[in-house]
Amino acid sequence: MRSDERKFLFLGLSLLALALGLVIYSNQSSSKESTETKTAQTVKKAKEEKIEDAHLRDNDTLYSSDDDTSVKTMYLTVRRGNKEEGTDHSWQEINTYSAYDYERMNVERYQVAALLQAGDENGPKPGDFGYGEEVPNATVQVRGQTSSKNKQKNYKIEIKKNKGTWENQRTINLNKHQTEGMRFRNKLSYDLIEDIPQIMGARTQFVHLYVKDETGNGTATYQDYGLYTQVEQINKKYLETHGLDENAHLYKVNFFEFLPYEDTIVTEDNPKFNKKKFEELLEIKGDHDHTKLVDMLKKVNDPSVSVDTLLKKYFDSENIQWWMAYQILMGNDDTQSRNMFLYSPQNSTKWYIIPWDNDSSFLKTERSFLGKASDKANSWEVGVSNYWGNNLFQRLLKSDDFRKGLDQAMHQLRKQITKERISSMSQKYAEVVKPYLAKMPDQMYAKLSSDEYNQVLQELPNELESNYQDYLRTLKSPQPFFIDRPSVKNNKLQLSWGASYDFNNKDITYTVEVAKDYSFKNKIFEKSGLKTISAEMSKLDKGQYFIRVTATNSDGVSQRAFDNYITDDEKFYGIMSFYVLENGKIREETYEEG
Repeated sequence: MRSDERKFLFLGLSLLALALGLVIYSNQSSSKESTETKTAQTVKKAKEEKIEDAHLRDNDTLYSSDDDTSVKTMYLTVRRGNKEEGTDHSWQEINTYSAYDYERMNVERYQVAALLQAGDENGPKPGDFGYGEEVPNATVQVRGQTSSKNKQKNYKIEIKKNKGTWENQRTINLNKHQTEGMRFRNKLSYDLIEDIPQIMGARTQFVHLYVKDETGNGTATYQDYGLYTQVEQINKKYLETHGLDENAHLYKVNFFEFLPYEDTIVTEDNPKFNKKKFEELLEIKGDHDHTKLVDMLKKVNDPSVSVDTLLKKYFDSENIQWWMAYQILMGNDDTQSRNMFLYSPQNSTKWYIIPWDNDSSFLKTERSFLGKASDKANSWEVGVSNYWGNNLFQRLLKSDDFRKGLDQAMHQLRKQITKERISSMSQKYAEVVKPYLAKMPDQMYAKLSSDEYNQVLQELPNELESNYQDYLRTLKSPQPFFIDRPSVKNNKLQLSWGASYDFNNKDITYTVEVAKDYSFKNKIFEKSGLKTISAEMSKLDKGQYFIRVTATNSDGVSQRAFDNYITDDEKFYGIMSFYVLENGKIREETYEEG
């Protein structure tokens, strides 16, 4: 072969090799990109599934060094601040007005400037928070809703952003618990939660508070304010500290039954948005984009969206089942539609419940001592019936699978929270509390005598079994319903009410009674065995009347209506009070909460 031919052959082979290399490289590159894309998609999908399937878990290390019975001492010096910060008020003003007063005045809660210092019974202590400082490092205001009407106030202390933290917290909630005689129920409940992985907790601390009033009305010397319980505020700082998403959606539930609230729960760019009205239901503590909340409410209130879908995409069954089982077992009945936070992390459609305010736990025995339990046998505020008025909880409870999970959570909790454990813990807390209740100022507002305190303390552990039996009973009973306001038609008084519901599909009949007194000793009408949800009777003369409706299933188990009649000292269940006016019209009696 000639030299020039060999050159051309070599060049051709080289070009062919180059072409083949490019094809191979191209295929390899394409294959690599395809593999990387598939891997990324798989990771993304797995991550999304992980987010949606995730259960909340607390940061257990936060509680590892807790001494549940220790008492921290705080010194609070209050001073008039300035108008710009809204702190130009006296300490007397702070302690005069309740939350309801502020609502009537249509103003924000008054605050004062404050110097917060930690120490011991000898005074502020070197090395502790605020020691050596002389200018205000915080603000103080009254906290709570119903409790704000008490003589002994609860306080919310906000440490300024550039002034550090106390126990890694900037918001200090000091709760007096004046209306519950033991003064440790809230702390006991939170401390029990620490050992329950399925429920989010919060740090608590007994605090002995001294206050020096320099606003012009006080003696300008430290005054003993007695014992408080500090409860960690659930806010962005809480989310960060507890290992949750600090940029999440977070709402404090003031009164929220998961209804559509189409004119109130809207996004902030909606012309209907009214922050005050919105926060009467849900206080905004996190992200201000409410789109996800609005979407969730639409799904909860859409009957075509199954409970399975709600629990798969919008809620976590474990979270709600364990939270509900815990509250039922503790007897914490003030949790139907408030005293909780709603939390939803970024990149997730799911919502979780975080408990808040547990001081209504273990109250059965104490209520009997205070004469406030005479009608409790007819109460729907126990077991699962307590949650029937909440639209979300009612939908979930109608699911056999949800109730099965609730029952499993209840059995696990009963193994962990025993009578012996409650007895041991409550005795230790009582040893802390009783010396403070034996002296001023807490002695003045003690709900129980020393003997009564000891009797309630002894009986408190027995309430676990009582609460569990209430739970079992309400699973077998009809569920509560509302009584309609009576009306006049065809010269007759028309009586009607909502339909009850039975988990076991038992037949239900109704008894309706009308009387001139809430004890129903002077009945003027009664019909029983009704299979309908209405009845009629003769028209009534001018005056006040009471209607009571009871549902009974074929097993003979009964349930009263949701409606209550409230006197100064007691609540009577299943009763509506109404008035027949001079013109024959009828007006239902209503009550202002708190």
